[in-house]
Amino acid sequence: MSSSPATLAPAATRGTPRARRGRRRPDAWLGVLGVAIVLVGAETLSRTGIVNPAFLPPVSEMYAKLFQLLGEADFWQSLWLTVRGWAVGLGAAMALGILAGFVIGSLPWLRAVTRSTIEFLRPIPSVALIPLVVLMYGTKPASAFLLVLYAAFWQVLVQVLYGVADVDPVARDTARSYRFGPLRVARSVIYPTALPYIMTAFRLAAAVALILEITAELVIGVPGLGRDIGVAQSSGAVAETYALVIVVGLIGVAVNLLARVVERKALWWHPSVRSEAA
Repeated sequence: MSSSPATLAPAATRGTPRARRGRRRPDAWLGVLGVAIVLVGAETLSRTGIVNPAFLPPVSEMYAKLFQLLGEADFWQSLWLTVRGWAVGLGAAMALGILAGFVIGSLPWLRAVTRSTIEFLRPIPSVALIPLVVLMYGTKPASAFLLVLYAAFWQVLVQVLYGVADVDPVARDTARSYRFGPLRVARSVIYPTALPYIMTAFRLAAAVALILEITAELVIGVPGLGRDIGVAQSSGAVAETYALVIVVGLIGVAVNLLARVVERKALWWHPSVRSEAA
């Protein structure tokens, strides 16, 4: 039995971009509603005295202090130092992790030799290195850089090793039969296969790098938002402490969104990104 155009029209419009945007709007509004419930709940708990305002000030006071900080030059200087330290450490970790992953993953004997070393060093938490970096660099930004580099490097290296191992042996052998050099094999055969793993590494390493940057500033005293949080907490400025924590949380959200945008741009051809967009 043949279907009329009127019968087919609703089914044809289900997958249109307008219909997909319509389905996303309820999810977005539910997210906004969830945030609003948390904010109103925290405000109520503090205003009614259920929670001591000395430990949890009203949300309105937090944001009032936040807007006050936005007008201070020292806040923007600290924000810049934190973002710069995160970006420099992440960039170095990505570059070294990708390079080491390609070299180690492409040479089976080298991967066998380094496997035990990688498995030994990778689980060591970066915070365990804090006494060492303090002895070496004190409260200089280099201390935070080393912690960020160490933590993010392993995230990148392991993912790139998985990506290189996932390369089709037939494609690799075909490239060699055409006498492709190592650089051309890496660019034409290994890189396209490893790219999804590299994007996963970027997303994981970006979050880890931010955590270690803030940790170094908070624990060691490296200049940045983390140090400002420690100073505000020790001086009893509770509202300012929460305001700075909110800023760090917003930076984390921005980092996650940036990682997703980069992933979608780089993997526009990949089935996972195309199915997500659909």
